[in-house]
Amino acid sequence: MKVRKIALGLSVLWLTGAAVAASQPDPSGTWMRGDGNAKVRIAPCGADICATNLWIRDTSHGENVGDRLVMTVRPKSADTLAGKAFDPKRNLTYSIQVKVMKASLVTRGCVIGGLVCKNVNWSRAR
Repeated sequence: MKVRKIALGLSVLWLTGAAVAASQPDPSGTWMRGDGNAKVRIAPCGADICATNLWIRDTSHGENVGDRLVMTVRPKSADTLAGKAFDPKRNLTYSIQVKVMKASLVTRGCVIGGLVCKNVNWSRAR
């Protein structure tokens, strides 16, 4: 009887954990930047999430295929992740928010303690 209660308790705990994990925003996938200049793949990389450039139309602003942004984010709300993003190429760390919708994302990156921020719209790539 005691073993059965423990197994039931573990099952409930596992199902509750799975439900919470399933409800967290998931930005994974391939995305086109709103200006049409970049295509990125967002995927787990260790404990973090990485956005890796797959295609860049105009490299004159210093962006190249293979460049990566490493995001350490946690759920802020049902549709938003928030935390830090590190750009190894430029050795810069930003605060970042990623709002995840079914077919689009909005990223908001800030520097200088939030004084300078930029929103970028993304749509799922086909």
